[in-house]
Amino acid sequence: MKNYINTQHPLDQMDLKILQYLQQDASLSNLALAAKLALSPPTCLRRVKRLNDGGWIAKQVAVLDLDRVGASLGHGVCAIVEVTLDAQGAEHADAFEAKAVAEDAVQQCWRVSSGPDFVLIVQALSMPGYLDVTRRLLTQDANVRNVKAFFSLKRAKFSTELPLPRVEDLAQRLAPS
Repeated sequence: MKNYINTQHPLDQMDLKILQYLQQDASLSNLALAAKLALSPPTCLRRVKRLNDGGWIAKQVAVLDLDRVGASLGHGVCAIVEVTLDAQGAEHADAFEAKAVAEDAVQQCWRVSSGPDFVLIVQALSMPGYLDVTRRLLTQDANVRNVKAFFSLKRAKFSTELPLPRVEDLAQRLAPS
C-alpha cells in the first residue's frame, strides 16, 4: 500500500528516501543507490527518472568548499545584504529581482516581508570586488532606498538539504480530526 502526500504529485516513502540520499550525495551511481535502498537497479533508475521528470529534483550540482576555493583564489567576502526599494510597485520589485538574479556574485536572492524588500547572499573574491557588485546592483538606476550589509566572519553551518518527513508522519498531520 502506498502512502501519498497528495494525489496530484504523489511521493511515497521510497521516493522520500531516494530524495534524501540524493541530497546527501547526488554522485551516487544508480547501482550504489539501489543497494542502499534495497531496490533493483532498474526500479531505482525508473523512480529517479520519475522524480527528475516530475520536477522534484531541480538540478544536480557540485557544492564547492568555500574555504579551499577562497584560499586558492583570494580572501573571499561573503555579505548578507538587506535591500529596501524606494518605489514599492510590483514592477519595481520585479525589475530589481531580475537585476539581482542576473548578477553572478549573488548566490541567493530572497523577497521578504516585514522589513527590507530583499535579502541577498553575495559572494565576492575581495572587498573591491564586492564594491563593484554594489555599484552595478545597488547604485546604478536600481531604485534602492536603503542597503544594510552584514559581512560573514565565519560560516558555522551550510546545508543544501531540505528536511524531509516520513510519509506516515505527513499522513497523520494531514488527516482530518
